[in-house]
Amino acid sequence: MSLEEIKTRIAKAEAEAGRAAGSVELIAVSKVQPNQRVAAVLNEGHRCYGENRVQEAAGKWPDFRTQFIGIDLHLIGPLQTNKARQAFELFQSIHSVDRPKLANTIARLAQEVGHCPDLFLQVNTGEEPQKAGVLPRDADAFISECKTMDLPVKGLMCIPPAEEEASLHFALLAKIAARNGLDGLSMGMSSDFEIAISFGATHVRVGSAIFGARAYDTAG
Repeated sequence: MSLEEIKTRIAKAEAEAGRAAGSVELIAVSKVQPNQRVAAVLNEGHRCYGENRVQEAAGKWPDFRTQFIGIDLHLIGPLQTNKARQAFELFQSIHSVDRPKLANTIARLAQEVGHCPDLFLQVNTGEEPQKAGVLPRDADAFISECKTMDLPVKGLMCIPPAEEEASLHFALLAKIAARNGLDGLSMGMSSDFEIAISFGATHVRVGSAIFGARAYDTAG
């Protein structure tokens, strides 16, 4: 599916939900994609991308930034505290702030370097033990704690369980955000971004639908 087709579908979903045109940011998820595929989308004019790993982004995006102006890079995968400083250098937004220790590290770095990426706090809406994110019952306290540290919390992020109805999780995330005065909702992927938009998503994360199947290294 082409980038333009995805953008057309987003525009249609915005209109059907009564949302303003352009109110949803498309994050093209470029993780584990060959550089030539990413370059092709960059050449189409798209500038907002998502990566899962700091190390992979560090090996890819500095070179692209010498060729293309205005790249807006989002970290959508888990962040280890020892990679936070490097993440500050690479990303304009971090969508996976999921625990107090990480929030404290980010707050310390922000004071030290004088700036901070925009932050989304990850909520484990499905309460899955293998998945990162603060539990819904703890979300209000975590949001308050992050605000107390003067962190630039723009919104919340979730990844619904694959086997459950995504709309239930999108609705829960939107409810938590609303009662905490947060506007940003990072939710919705290739298979369900239109549903997410109907529940208020401001950022949708679409990868395979734009780039094709990911080229995971299966060697060994």
